[in-house]
Amino acid sequence: MTDALLPAAPQPLEKEGDDYFRKGCNPLAQTGRSKLQNQRAALNQQILKAVRMRTGAENLLKVATNQKVREQVRLELSFVNSDLQMLKEELEGLNISVGVYQGTEEAFTIPLIPLGLKETKEVDFSIVFKDFILEHYSEDSYLYEDDIADLMDLRQACRTPSRDEAGVKLLMSYFIQLGFVESRFFPPMRHMGLLFTWYDSFTGVPVSQQTLLLEKASILFNIGALYTQIGTRCNRQTQAGLESAVDAFQRAAGVLNYLKETFTHTPSYDMSPAMLSVLVKMMLTQAQESVFEKVCLPGIQNEFFMLVKVAQEAAKVAEAYRQLHAAMSQEPVKENIPYSWAGVAYVKAYHYGALAHYFAATLLIDHQLKPGADEDHQEKCLSQLYDRMPEGMTPLATLKNDGQRMLLGKGHLHRAIGFHEESLRETNLCKKLRDIQVLGDVLSAAHQRTRFKYAQHQEDDDLLNLIDAPDVLPKTEQEVKITFPDFSKVAVTDFFQKLGPLSVFSANKRWSPPRGIHFTVEEGDLGFTLRGNAPVQVHFLDPHCSASLAGAKEGDYIVSIQGVDCKWLTVSEVMKLLKSFGGDEVEMKVVSLLDSTSSMHNKCATYSVGMQKTYSMICLSMDDDDKTDKTKKISKKLSFLSWGTSKNRQKSASTLCLPEVGLARPQNKKKLPTPFSLLNSDSSLY
Repeated sequence: MTDALLPAAPQPLEKEGDDYFRKGCNPLAQTGRSKLQNQRAALNQQILKAVRMRTGAENLLKVATNQKVREQVRLELSFVNSDLQMLKEELEGLNISVGVYQGTEEAFTIPLIPLGLKETKEVDFSIVFKDFILEHYSEDSYLYEDDIADLMDLRQACRTPSRDEAGVKLLMSYFIQLGFVESRFFPPMRHMGLLFTWYDSFTGVPVSQQTLLLEKASILFNIGALYTQIGTRCNRQTQAGLESAVDAFQRAAGVLNYLKETFTHTPSYDMSPAMLSVLVKMMLTQAQESVFEKVCLPGIQNEFFMLVKVAQEAAKVAEAYRQLHAAMSQEPVKENIPYSWAGVAYVKAYHYGALAHYFAATLLIDHQLKPGADEDHQEKCLSQLYDRMPEGMTPLATLKNDGQRMLLGKGHLHRAIGFHEESLRETNLCKKLRDIQVLGDVLSAAHQRTRFKYAQHQEDDDLLNLIDAPDVLPKTEQEVKITFPDFSKVAVTDFFQKLGPLSVFSANKRWSPPRGIHFTVEEGDLGFTLRGNAPVQVHFLDPHCSASLAGAKEGDYIVSIQGVDCKWLTVSEVMKLLKSFGGDEVEMKVVSLLDSTSSMHNKCATYSVGMQKTYSMICLSMDDDDKTDKTKKISKKLSFLSWGTSKNRQKSASTLCLPEVGLARPQNKKKLPTPFSLLNSDSSLY
């Protein structure tokens, strides 16, 4: 059914015990998917070039006054528009290339539609983050080179996630890590000079922003897209595979719906609320289709009650695809979604509608009401099969009258044949659908089966006596629903936790540079008390004590004592450390909070090449959690691949020269609470 290659087995790239970045990422695998992504990335670059040329030609046309120049520009502009249209059609062809995403087993099943991952450009965090650490945190930025390289390696790995749960976990871990990064390095009233560029997965148009909101939204989109690829790769010839497909599509719908509700104004058409609503509907529809296949997998027994059930399941899928096609046909989605996707929805709506009529005809024609049969149960099932019976017919009378059963059954077969022919006609009209051989084979086989069934009972006067069979009422034994993402199940540790607890040491708070306080502990008396829970603060300071005379102030945060990092120590630990020096002089470094106002990014400017509109992106408020876990230990991990941004390359020098604060790497690192309190709300659990 497909010529997709299986992923190569991941090879150990570093030492055996270090699999942090290797797990969930397989960039060296020569799979059909990776080749498809490379082709899409190349097309994105060509589209960007064509868009820039078109923009330049349009600007020149506006300012040119010479008529000969204007005619030449118009001619060039027509060529550019033609090339751009061809590139977009080629990109649409890649988007509908579902073969490489399907399961590798030989199967006579209709392929499902996955979403392709959004492409992005590389981003170098090193210089900007090192400068900010020096300027804002007054710390030696070279102590954080490995942490910055870890972040860049993680982002690079997320560009090629493996198509399994490990790949999903990799993307989720980066999404959560972005929450820490935003709180650490992105002040609310200042741009950091980093430009994040992502390409629209449908049109290839690039969109750039200087905030992390586009980055987070795009990662969420890719999580949902990865779930769709997992769903299409499931073995739909087994019960477990179909259950996994249903689960994957429901999770994809949950992530995309979360993206729609969280990022309400997105700068890219593929993440606009209208488009995301259609994509959520498409994922749920494909999940419902997998439910139908799960019902049919053991085999459809030619038995009255089984045929009633299968007919209503097929009608349920047909109804879902009709609604999906209607949603795809609305503006502005119609202009941006691949035409072939709308064609698939149209074809499947008629195909499954035809199946519903075929099974309804079979239960009427093949199963006569015999003595001893459960007459009441059959009457109830037949009455629930339709919204209303044809005029002059009642469920019980139809069951008992062989002529009425045959007449109504042939009416269903006649409608089924018409639906099959409509689905085949639409398939032949769309070039992309004609290229999917298995789709045409399945539709043709179903059509021939229905025609053969009708030919067995056809009579000369059928055209005069046929009645219009009513629609089969949709019903399912398993109603699909959105499965909301649960990010709390992914354990993530802040790469930059050495900067201190996020509740205090964040980008939206300002403090004084570290001050050295030299004082003496006399007979166990510090001259002040401590409060807080990492970092601790000076409290109830005696104005005549040694520490006060040395410059300590109430409310100061203690960051180090005798060169020992204290940002993560509790009150009892700091007190014990201070008293351990006895009557010796103690060197304590403190910082004073200058501005305690905390805020968030409300709006951000968006630069979009070739876009008709400029959007702003709004992210829901994410509160910091002051609680910390002191028992979590983090082992140093090496880089996954050099990527051109790894730790062993020559580090970019900082452009600022603030006084250095030499703090040693803490031995016991604490696991930070996720800054996404929103993600842990009851509404996001499943």
